[in-house]
Amino acid sequence: MTELADSEVNPKAYPLADATLTKTILDLVQQASNYKQLRKGANEATKTLNRGIAEFIVMAADAEPLEIILHLPLLCEDKNVPYVFVRSKQALGRACGVSRPVVATSVTIKEGSQLKPQIQSVQMAIERLLV
Repeated sequence: MTELADSEVNPKAYPLADATLTKTILDLVQQASNYKQLRKGANEATKTLNRGIAEFIVMAADAEPLEIILHLPLLCEDKNVPYVFVRSKQALGRACGVSRPVVATSVTIKEGSQLKPQIQSVQMAIERLLV
């Protein structure tokens, strides 16, 4: 498994999670997947934003071309939903529990979810990146 060098990450992929936050986010994505609180793919993520059910959006900085997901940050800002980039679509796909790379995913809102505290702490961590 190769880690991208910092220089190779597209500067448009902002904010980019560091290694520790990436691990936290991918763990939460994995749990969200088990709790059926996950939508995979740019189109699904877009739908959750439009429907107002997205807790936060995770995108892969190595999506090719990156433009396929760059409408998401704009939509997130509109809807006031935190968003973050992780380096690898491969890792994001694994966290989503699929064998394919995933360029974007949305963790969705669910009443009475057991993941709420983790989701809130990740949202705060993402917001700190944006400051």
